[in-house]
Amino acid sequence: MNIRIIPGPLEGTVTPPPSKSQAHRAILAQLLAGGGTISNLASSEDIEATQRCAAALKLAGDGLPLLDCGESGSTLRFLIPIALALRGGGIFTGHGRLMERPQQPYFDIFDEKGVSYEQKNRTLTLRGELKPGEYRLPGNVSSQFVTGLLYALPLLDGDSQIILTSPLESRGYVDMTLDVLDKFGVRVEVLEDGFAVPGRQEYRPCNLTVEADWSQAAFWYAAIALGSPVELEGLNAFSTQGDMEIVPCFLKLQGAGEVELDVSDWPDLVPPLAVMAALRGGEITRLTNAARLRIKESDRLASVTQVFNALGAQVEEGPDFLRITGRDGLAGGVTVDCHNDHRIAMMAAVAATRCKAPVTLLGAECVKKSYPNFWDDYRMLGGKLDVL
Repeated sequence: MNIRIIPGPLEGTVTPPPSKSQAHRAILAQLLAGGGTISNLASSEDIEATQRCAAALKLAGDGLPLLDCGESGSTLRFLIPIALALRGGGIFTGHGRLMERPQQPYFDIFDEKGVSYEQKNRTLTLRGELKPGEYRLPGNVSSQFVTGLLYALPLLDGDSQIILTSPLESRGYVDMTLDVLDKFGVRVEVLEDGFAVPGRQEYRPCNLTVEADWSQAAFWYAAIALGSPVELEGLNAFSTQGDMEIVPCFLKLQGAGEVELDVSDWPDLVPPLAVMAALRGGEITRLTNAARLRIKESDRLASVTQVFNALGAQVEEGPDFLRITGRDGLAGGVTVDCHNDHRIAMMAAVAATRCKAPVTLLGAECVKKSYPNFWDDYRMLGGKLDVL
């Protein structure tokens, strides 16, 4: 689906969709507890992938379950150790760039623990048994590996320990995992360099309501920063979601002078932060420690740079950073590719509100991955767009 956006401010009140990150975790805890209810669970392609895989694991008979993870990195990385603990492995498939995203932290563990794995033809096949013990992995690749182990290790017949060999990034996502595990009756001790996970635990059914998503709210904060009088409802000000960091970042970017933001703990905020930075007239913003963005749905450092420079912004791309020199407005009048990346599409849509000429987005349907109603909400706020 291609969309043509006519520039103009947005105005009104919007409630962001339910948190995709919290929903993934709730669905898997519900699977392991064998019950409980999840309220405010909105559909998106990523959440459907986790639901599909959870159902496949629950219904699996003899043989390895086939687990289609769609394009969801969370689904794949969370379920790898869970499938080993429950079914002795699984056959994982995916779409887009999913099966190209690195799994080496798990592979290093499997080499040590005697778990067999084979990755070819966009399929990952695992066979083996997770055993209690020490699990060493880096904390600076993705917190998703930590979460996957935190879900699986309590099921084993002995105690385990996760040792982080480098500082943990995206800690807010692990805090969210620990919060959901606690709600489902699972105990984990936080250590200075990792986590102690007692074995022989049982997940207990829980009734959980999914919060509104701060990751998606960030795009409406970007619209506010660009001058659109948008109000947000339904957000939990005491959430464990790490992307609540959008609020202090928003405030910093409202001020004058050069701003540097270390995004290592909340890399998904880079697209909406880039929107704010691109329209800080004459001011420089640096978004640093962002190398992991190269292994998302797109190479986000490259795709953010390409889209904004096409719109008339001034963005310089480094190996693990973006340097953005703000302008007072953007030219627009161009066609940009969304790179099959939901966050790039939403970023471009908000940036288009401050362009001088219409902007056409190619592949705008990719928002279905996390925010299927984004274009409806955009229109509801007065956004002018035509589906081509």
